[in-house]
Amino acid sequence: MKTELSNGFGKVYLTIEHDATNNWVHNNWIGYQTYVGIIAGADACLHPLAKHECAYLLNDNRLVIGPWDHAVEWIVTDWAPRAIAQGLTHFAQVVSPESLAAMSAEAMHLGIGGRLQMRMFSDIGEARTWLRQAQQSGARQL
Repeated sequence: MKTELSNGFGKVYLTIEHDATNNWVHNNWIGYQTYVGIIAGADACLHPLAKHECAYLLNDNRLVIGPWDHAVEWIVTDWAPRAIAQGLTHFAQVVSPESLAAMSAEAMHLGIGGRLQMRMFSDIGEARTWLRQAQQSGARQL
């Protein structure tokens, strides 16, 4: 089931969907991101991660307009520890490399550090491949 979050103008700024076939949660962020919207969206994606005991997140920022530096500290200090505590282990971040959103994503990546496996991608296919390989690697270790 897909969840859509809308801003005050009725525009969808985030869709969240558990991909049962691939066993990951897929966030697709759209447009300009406000601090309040980012908090609401990031918190909303914790629900399907927990419900499906999912350790993998595909976070797509290719359609984001502008930076979201205003929320990086909150993501690093508040959201990430809660996501990790409930079992998130792999975070694939997809961005357009020339965008301002890519700089915000890089700041988040640096802030999270080694607390979870996080990689940045400009190609969503490569991000999906990385998540699948991580799942296969984890399955072999069990």
